[in-house]
Amino acid sequence: MYDLTSSQLAALWEGHMRTGDWEAAWRVSDRLSLRRRHERLGHPLPRHLQSVWNGESLAGKRVLVRCYHGLGDTIQFIRFIAPLRRRADNVILCAQPQLLPLLDTVPGIDTLLPLHDGVPAAEYDVDIEIMELAYALRITLETLPAVVPYVGRSTTAAPREADSRPHVGLVWQSGTWDPRRSVPLELIQQLTDIKEIRWKVLQRGPALAAWPAHSAELPAITTLMEEAAQLRALDLLISVDTFSAHLAGALGVRTWTLLPAAADWRWMDDREDTPWYPTMRLFRQPEPGDWKSVILRLRKELELLYPPCATRRRVSQELAQTPDIER
Repeated sequence: MYDLTSSQLAALWEGHMRTGDWEAAWRVSDRLSLRRRHERLGHPLPRHLQSVWNGESLAGKRVLVRCYHGLGDTIQFIRFIAPLRRRADNVILCAQPQLLPLLDTVPGIDTLLPLHDGVPAAEYDVDIEIMELAYALRITLETLPAVVPYVGRSTTAAPREADSRPHVGLVWQSGTWDPRRSVPLELIQQLTDIKEIRWKVLQRGPALAAWPAHSAELPAITTLMEEAAQLRALDLLISVDTFSAHLAGALGVRTWTLLPAAADWRWMDDREDTPWYPTMRLFRQPEPGDWKSVILRLRKELELLYPPCATRRRVSQELAQTPDIER
């Protein structure tokens, strides 16, 4: 292990995280952190790849937490603020401005500031990036905080129309930086012919323009608080690995998350559940690029969850087998 390169150590760390041996992963993190402190980089890394924490103790300190990763990462890792606050004397959080209303009621935050490229308007002793908190606190699967909801507790659910059908939301496209996470529009649309479900499209961004308005409802969503309200009104969210899945999981909404065959380390390996979100199920591609199998499985699982869907399919099959003269 002492002769491993930084890339080899990173791969070893990921392997431990995927199998749930997080204690071993943190020991690898110790070596990586020590190496980073002794190396001088010839060029700056992108902000979300920068290591901020220098290994200093957090106990009794004024700790500045920066949210340099994506919105979903902040939602997922904000759970560690409360255990951090039990150790630190004061916690200042610099988060993405659009998240501030959702994070305003998260316990453990003494000062909440908008993240920007300048100097934070706060005095602090220790600096750390939010995704370094699990390492700094030496979190294990047994100590992972997973009580939901832990964000948006003051958010009320959006009004629901008088309809006995289950309300199911759809999000099919993730960020363009990783197209493997997104499901082709024509495949996800196949689900909406199940008329026993009231479909709601919660997709945001340019991908929404391609959705035919007549096949599902498109609630107006302009802020993340509005998205939280729409999520809380759902019976189920079906989403790819993106912000909406993390927010739904943090709100305690039943969520089915669709994953590519080579999913991110945080979803671990060979699991249909996740220790991060107790109300979430994982649906993985059996082979790289095979979303068709995932959609077929979703249809079967929807029939199990909502039996009227199965009844309709059975009746349709019986009608198809009946001679025209008897119809």
